[in-house]
Amino acid sequence: MNDEQRKIIISKVSEYRQNESGEYQQVPISPVNRWVTYAMLIPVVVVLVLIGIFFFAAFLALLAVAIMVVGVRFWWLRRKYERATQQHDDSKRQTDDGQTIIIEDAQIIEETEVHHAKSKK
Repeated sequence: MNDEQRKIIISKVSEYRQNESGEYQQVPISPVNRWVTYAMLIPVVVVLVLIGIFFFAAFLALLAVAIMVVGVRFWWLRRKYERATQQHDDSKRQTDDGQTIIIEDAQIIEETEVHHAKSKK
């Protein structure tokens, strides 16, 4: 291959040509080639947008599930706390004469029977 053929191949690949003064100039692209390039890029852009929408929707769904789980957990803890305070309030009862009786949790350790002897006088 001679030098002239190499220059043609290189200039087509790089799309730049060297003029007589040694400067490089861009080879003009025909409008048909430009429209063909745009026509090929449109489906690629559409597919990328659809993939982006899919992943964004999946992210939003996971975020919604996480928010629901955290919300249910807080609701459960609040409910448990309210029940505990309500039971604590129920354990304090008032008698008829206005005295407060505090009933606390107790555990029976040992049961014994006490026999009272009836004595006759």
